[in-house]
Amino acid sequence: MVQGKAAPVRSRRGASSVDHRRSARAILLHSDELVLIKRTRPGREPYWVTVGGGVENEDASIEDALHRGVFEELGGKLSRAELVYLITDSLAGGAGVQHIFAARLERMDTKARTGTEFDKPEQGEYEVVRIPFTAEAIRQIKLMPPELAEFAAGNVEAITAVLDTQIASVRVTQTAIRPTE
Repeated sequence: MVQGKAAPVRSRRGASSVDHRRSARAILLHSDELVLIKRTRPGREPYWVTVGGGVENEDASIEDALHRGVFEELGGKLSRAELVYLITDSLAGGAGVQHIFAARLERMDTKARTGTEFDKPEQGEYEVVRIPFTAEAIRQIKLMPPELAEFAAGNVEAITAVLDTQIASVRVTQTAIRPTE
């Protein structure tokens, strides 16, 4: 990811303020495959994560953060993204909210990726992998976090349908309201 601070969102609960760390991640499909990052770190068993990352101050929206993350990690561009799931984590001093999108990958060029983590060998390896987008394939890997793995495996057909259904644009017209006499 580009060096920068994740943008905390502050909310008030009673007299104390709470920080919310937000991230945008994608259940990212290319054809009938799920595109993931396989993480291999020294001293740990390999695990898989979805593409995306923290929402930063420069991001105009959470979806913009997703598009930026896809470019940074894959040199990729999305053709469609739809918010499908939220995961809330308890953090010291606040909460983390992961905004999970179902998304279609339009194109990818890993030579164009810009994330700084790829230049830090001490953080381990970040390998772009593709697996069949089936419940069985998802359950065979250690996809993190577990809540996301469970959601994705349990909703393969629904996620595919969300991305394959064309939504007609809604046309809003203004009607003048005239006072009655």
